[in-house]
Amino acid sequence: MLSLTDLTQFVHQFPESIDSTVKEFSIGARKLKFNSQPAIMGVINLSADSWYRESVCLNLEMAVRRLEMLITQGADLVDIGAESTLPHAARVDARKQQSLLVPLLKEARKRRIPVSVETYSTSVTRKTLEAGAAAINLTRGAHNGDIFKMAADHDAAVILCYVQGQNVREVDQLKFAGDPITVMHDYFARQIEIAERRGLHKLFIDPGMGFYYRNLQDSAERVRHQMQTFLQTYRLRELGYPICHALPHAFEFFSEEVRCAEPFFAVLAALGKTDLFRTHEVPRVRAVLNTLGCYRPPSVRQR
Repeated sequence: MLSLTDLTQFVHQFPESIDSTVKEFSIGARKLKFNSQPAIMGVINLSADSWYRESVCLNLEMAVRRLEMLITQGADLVDIGAESTLPHAARVDARKQQSLLVPLLKEARKRRIPVSVETYSTSVTRKTLEAGAAAINLTRGAHNGDIFKMAADHDAAVILCYVQGQNVREVDQLKFAGDPITVMHDYFARQIEIAERRGLHKLFIDPGMGFYYRNLQDSAERVRHQMQTFLQTYRLRELGYPICHALPHAFEFFSEEVRCAEPFFAVLAALGKTDLFRTHEVPRVRAVLNTLGCYRPPSVRQR
């Protein structure tokens, strides 16, 4: 059972990280102030294989309607993807992805809505940046220099996901030697160095909580890993860039109340000082963050 003692131990073990600040920048026309206000990224899935049915849009009209709704509900930007990351989902070739993504990007551009595109494909990245993508949610594990350069040339951001494998569809076992945060820190430090050499200075760090590694199929083990990572996110902020988390669902625990899972994990992610929350449940997560923002330490209230 998670307790205040556990939270205290994290802070006492890594006190030098707790007050780290990160770069602030614009995504499209939106200036995001991560050090004082976390941001929310809604989700649109253009693949019928995606399991979160509320986010699936099977035609352009549905997608535009959801795009507008997410912004109205409080999303700062919207993440769109044309291929599910589920291991059993069908592969979608680059041309098909482009045919689904580009029309929606054009509609978003008309409305000045900043959009991120989830992909590990170089050609999809190129086409969607040309069509107005404000960010690339990069689910590729290596050889990212070309994508960093393309994003920099378009003044776009990259969400740099932690992936043990060529890409999110080709992961196997999640392997950590010792402290997972230390392993992630080293990985991101190397990728940030490559990105900055390519002229890219708009980056998010994403620990990849939602990816389907084979050795995390046990529900309790997976959720334990996710919770510990959320609560220690502040340690990665030492790298100087904001942290993005895709909030998981823990269906085995929440069952028919699965739509409550992401707001629950948002609490843990917020305690760990997450900067950008990727969620299918924008109004619920927005309510959680607004409520947490009401808190002031007793010593402050008594002054």
